Amino acid sequence: AARLAIVGPVTIAIIFLLLYFTFRRLDEALIVMASLPFALTGGIWLVYALGYDFSIAVAVGFIALAGLAAEFGVVMLLYLKNALNERIERGESLTANLIADAVRDGALMRLRPKAMTVAVIMAGLLPILFTGGAGAEVMRRIAAPLVGGMLTAPLLSLFVIPAAYLLVRRREIERNALATSQGRIATQGET
Repeated sequence: AARLAIVGPVTIAIIFLLLYFTFRRLDEALIVMASLPFALTGGIWLVYALGYDFSIAVAVGFIALAGLAAEFGVVMLLYLKNALNERIERGESLTANLIADAVRDGALMRLRPKAMTVAVIMAGLLPILFTGGAGAEVMRRIAAPLVGGMLTAPLLSLFVIPAAYLLVRRREIERNALATSQGRIATQGET
């Protein structure tokens, strides 16, 4: 328990640093990190429903789920950014409608791969929840958070992350437009 009290926060800090180095933007790293608690709720619900106490095995399952949820968020953000960058490279002007269209297209491009990933993970983990034998008790407690998280993490990454990214990018455009208009006003005042 003492080691887990150290390993858990260190793992989350390492994930945050890796996200920051990947995106080179604090807001995008925070979007993924803010999504982790929501992704973990499915694991918490299933662990509670199965009546498992918090143990080392359950904690290991939650650490694995946090990594998986972060991966879902990273891949979704990459799809969203690529869809937006493709439009910008085509010469389209950066507007709120352009961002909304890019976010929608990026999220839709990720829908099928996400469904396939979740199906494969669930196909691998569900049998563990219903097996018996040597080591099954421990494996069930590791698998329970992952199975529960596979119910909430994909939904979160398909709906919440695109919405958060859209809000962040729209706010950025509004800030830039405001700064530009204030710059024009200041320039006109000097002449």
